[in-house]
Amino acid sequence: MSKFGKKEKEQPAISTASLPDIVFMLLFFFMVTTVMRETDVLVEQSLPQATQLTKLEDASLVSYIYVGKPKDFRKYGKQPLVQVNDVFVIATTKKQFQRTIVKFVEQERSKLKEYQRNKMTVSLKVDRKAKMGIISDVKLSLREADARKVNYAASMGVE
Repeated sequence: MSKFGKKEKEQPAISTASLPDIVFMLLFFFMVTTVMRETDVLVEQSLPQATQLTKLEDASLVSYIYVGKPKDFRKYGKQPLVQVNDVFVIATTKKQFQRTIVKFVEQERSKLKEYQRNKMTVSLKVDRKAKMGIISDVKLSLREADARKVNYAASMGVE
């Protein structure tokens, strides 16, 4: 018989002293790197499908114009509307409509640096059920504003 039995080794406790530091470091990282959505889309968006899509090179040079039925149809009706930034373009005349779009394009250009202004692209996110008349009004307004780079957003379709 041995007097000396095996002693169980005690596991050292895991130190949690650095855990709050790690949590705050992660929290700070996500606060700094997260980009908040700039605009709330107020219209229904069911984009048309396409098979050949091209991704835009620099997303910071793109300004969006949304066309579709308003989500809050009780307030704005069921007719398709044009949304720029966070507001609808509601105009009584075509001239007033054009001026609003031209003003939007000028504001978007002024946000860019001088050498980037010619590279600005206006992307039209148009609901597939929108009428062509409102789209041609937007295109005429963009032509009036000298916004020559226009593209249509679409989702990837299956052949």
